[in-house]
Amino acid sequence: QVQLVESGGGLVQPGGSLRLSCAASGTVSMFGVMGWYRQAEMQRELIATITYKGTANYVDSSVKGRFTISRDNAKNQVFLQMNNLEPADTAVYYCNYVWGHNYWGQGTQVTVST
Repeated sequence: QVQLVESGGGLVQPGGSLRLSCAASGTVSMFGVMGWYRQAEMQRELIATITYKGTANYVDSSVKGRFTISRDNAKNQVFLQMNNLEPADTAVYYCNYVWGHNYWGQGTQVTVST
């Protein structure tokens, strides 16, 4: 089993920045793919994924150039640096880990508003 705990969400003004963190614990393999999703309404959408080598193998076009995914394999953590935030980025952000099974964190709320 793998447990994921996100942190770093909050309220920010348009144009601001936030950095989300996700800590994985349990039976974690460094070879697992880690990623971030977000859900504003009904559908959960993929934002970015990163391989164990630290290469972002997917970044959604809606956040490309503004969001950066990174990971620290030694600490089993994945990060999402979010810059130039827009109201449309408001959502619950979920950490995801895939290695044999699909694991999810509990989510962290990001609200972009004046």
